[in-house]
Amino acid sequence: MKLFLRLTIVLLCTISLSTSQPLYTSGRWIVDGSGRRVKLSCVNWPSHLEPVLAEGLNKLPLDAISMKITSMGFNCVRLTWPLFLAVNDSLASMTVRQSLKGLGLVESIAAVQVNNPGIVDLTLFQAYQAVVKSLGDSKVMVILDNHLSKPGWCCSNFDDNGFFGDKYFNPDVWVKGLTRMATLFNGSSNVVGMSLRNELRGPRQNVSLWYSYMQKGAEAVHAANPNVLVILSGLSFDNDLSFLASKQVQLSFTGKLVFEVHWYAFSDGQAWANNNPNQVCGSISGNVMRRAGFLLGQGWPLFLSEFGVDQRGTNLNDNRFLSCALGVIAELDMDWALWTLQGSYYLREGTIGLDETYGVLGWNWCASRNASFLQRISALQSPFQGPGISDELPYQILFHPATGLCVARKSLFEPLRLGPCADAEAWDYAPEKGTLALRGTHLCVQASELTKPAKFSLFCNDSSSRWLQTADSKMHLSSSLADNTTVCLDVDGADGTVVTNACKCLSGDRMCEAESQWFRIINSTRSRTDKNSCLELPAQGGWGVQ
Repeated sequence: MKLFLRLTIVLLCTISLSTSQPLYTSGRWIVDGSGRRVKLSCVNWPSHLEPVLAEGLNKLPLDAISMKITSMGFNCVRLTWPLFLAVNDSLASMTVRQSLKGLGLVESIAAVQVNNPGIVDLTLFQAYQAVVKSLGDSKVMVILDNHLSKPGWCCSNFDDNGFFGDKYFNPDVWVKGLTRMATLFNGSSNVVGMSLRNELRGPRQNVSLWYSYMQKGAEAVHAANPNVLVILSGLSFDNDLSFLASKQVQLSFTGKLVFEVHWYAFSDGQAWANNNPNQVCGSISGNVMRRAGFLLGQGWPLFLSEFGVDQRGTNLNDNRFLSCALGVIAELDMDWALWTLQGSYYLREGTIGLDETYGVLGWNWCASRNASFLQRISALQSPFQGPGISDELPYQILFHPATGLCVARKSLFEPLRLGPCADAEAWDYAPEKGTLALRGTHLCVQASELTKPAKFSLFCNDSSSRWLQTADSKMHLSSSLADNTTVCLDVDGADGTVVTNACKCLSGDRMCEAESQWFRIINSTRSRTDKNSCLELPAQGGWGVQ
């Protein structure tokens, strides 16, 4: 308790408040105090492994890492912590130097001394506080994630950290730890949420105990810090919240409850690599909706708190998954946290300096691992819709997950091309008719010829102007030419022109790649410049965009 009180004093004296406000929930949305939507576009930053120190402080100064996070477009960090940090005074009072030395990480001590001399002799808890403060100084929101109890790599069904009653997971100790963390960061305005426990799992897991203890933990956090969002994870490695379809949690407070889910390619083995891309995308995304996505329709916020891929681009399973997942995230306009920030670890599973191929930063933390990946997620870092976004009437945009770009145009006389989603064209799509109409005009998109750019037309009742969401993925947009040839929208890889090609990979073939023809129709109310307000009609016969 003495340590607890001393840390409270340190925290209140050292963490300056950021401009972030407490966040709330309004239906399925997370909003600020004025009721305007705040989209969580986060990256995970682990601090739960054996050193109990945020990864990378041996590579760069802390403030440089915080600034890198903002430069990559993230507004939020899901900062992990082990339960023992909050409930084991001996661990919390150990210095960074002592922790690293005890693990034989002598080189890491020297590197932290060079890059972060003010941290190396702080206690582990003070170092954690310093990370939160640095993120706040960079206007980055923080979600405190209790990742596990005993420090180490997560997760396994048999690591004794998985579910209430496991060797390292005493429910009463857990509630005590949550209460301490919530109390310690009460008043730190950039700490906007607490995730109560990562990836519940293992042979002990059951729904009855989930309700009992998760409700108890939620009440404890809210009582200690009513400012933070209270984030609840599901069962089976946070893949399953389906039990909430028939019975919701019962809490004494409102306006603060968020649910979280995880989604990785490896959760379904090698299904993405071994099956037709359209069929596996349709099947697995449907499962995700049944297990968790349904909560959005019920009016609850759902935070995709972990998803990620091998960023080297060599993993077929991950590559196919990513295009599908980005399409779903965009369509649902989900709040999310990417796994992960770190390019390498001090120590992971016995290996010093292990390279993290899922990390957005490279091994040395100096540059991004894959710049094209950052482009692909950039459109998802801002909200497409939600309370207070704008007074714009709802419209649709065409999002291309394989590139992270959207369909745009410079004029009626140039081909449609991919461009930044901030410049996306506004469409009115009527699924029952299949017309893809240019907002504010009588024009629609028409298929012309194989391999040729799509064009605008006034003849919107023709079969070549009807676009159906085809295949199990619902991401192919197909139409019929005058000779009844079926074509799909596609992208010319040379310059990003939107063309019509023969549809590919609709079913069966597991070896083909469908992603160039995947377009997700996204609802949006983002503010936009009306490019059609002074539209002049060209002479008769001039509608073709060649």
